[in-house]
Amino acid sequence: MEREPTPLQRLVADFARSRLALAGLALLALILLAAVFAPLIAPQNPYDLAQLDVLDGRLPPGSKSGNGLTFWLGSDDQGRDILSGIFYGLRISLLVGVVSTLCALAIGLAAGLCAAYFGGRTDSVIMRLVDIQLSFPSILIALILLALLGQGVDKTIFALIMVQWAYYARTVRATALIERGKEYIEAAMCLALPPARIVLRHLLPNCLPPLIVVATVQVAAAIALEATLSYLGIGVPITEPSLGLLIKNGFDYMLAGQYWISFYPGVALLLTIVAINLVADRLRDVLNPRLQQ
Repeated sequence: MEREPTPLQRLVADFARSRLALAGLALLALILLAAVFAPLIAPQNPYDLAQLDVLDGRLPPGSKSGNGLTFWLGSDDQGRDILSGIFYGLRISLLVGVVSTLCALAIGLAAGLCAAYFGGRTDSVIMRLVDIQLSFPSILIALILLALLGQGVDKTIFALIMVQWAYYARTVRATALIERGKEYIEAAMCLALPPARIVLRHLLPNCLPPLIVVATVQVAAAIALEATLSYLGIGVPITEPSLGLLIKNGFDYMLAGQYWISFYPGVALLLTIVAINLVADRLRDVLNPRLQQ
């Protein structure tokens, strides 16, 4: 007699039915490996100013530097190898996107659960804060915060946390309100279980599926927003360039025919966001039975 597959095994099998999602997952895995092992595989450390030579600036793809290093994707105006810059830029972009998403997720999860479980004035106060937050464009809030705080990876992460937490709070509250009206929650409350146990053991697990989908999409949104802020010159510092800053470095040279300075980092940013969105779209279909054919 065959053993019935576990929920995790069914989820993996459903996810694997989409070749497009598997391609996105494979691409995302390659991007993560390139970011994690950047110091080992990058031909140059673009953060080490001692390795940069301005005489090697703006060389086309395939050119060699004065010390014999081959710039497979060309170099930028500071003599930085574009390929190495992409590897290290991916580390900054993914770090900012993942850390800001996880922190915002924790804040939004706590706020949404409290609003749904306690209701009344607590719900009103939290959701009015969420409404105020969501009434402003995300980039405007991030611009204001970074204008006040200054440049830096940590400051960029903080700004993205303040931008994102409201999305999770609203999603969690909507899901938790549905679950709170079900019999198993009423039974737990009739047994006089502590609120913390009801929320963490019963309410939270049933709110996770839609939250996982939102979090995956928001990682891509956070990476894109960080790239926008860095492109505007108020995100990460120039000594630790992300993909957005690498794109900005080549903008002034696009019309001069030196396209590679912005083009290849732009392609890397595009592939990263597309890969994350492909995985997120498939997770949405798998975790929501109503969307399955």
